[in-house]
Amino acid sequence: MYKIGVIGEKDAVLGFKSLGFSVFPVENREQAVETLIKLAEENYAVIYITEQTAAKITDRINQYRERRFPAVIPIPGIQGSLGIGMQGVKKCVEKAVGADILFNE
Repeated sequence: MYKIGVIGEKDAVLGFKSLGFSVFPVENREQAVETLIKLAEENYAVIYITEQTAAKITDRINQYRERRFPAVIPIPGIQGSLGIGMQGVKKCVEKAVGADILFNE
């Protein structure tokens, strides 16, 4: 069975525990990078990461972009969305169909 993890600020990720996800609160960039690498090595299939945390480790997240697992998916944190998740969706759609059919920019 595949595992799902959530990385981010404590207040933003604790609610996911009630859904059965593994929750990993982090306080800084180093902890976020260590946790992301650890979860990837432990064969997590999906890793949700708050956009505020993802913004700090974009270079590390991009290392997993071409791999099948884990799927690293930015989600809005408690401060709201930074648009990182939508930018990821936009890039994936452009790569898949060769044009921006969602946002028409």
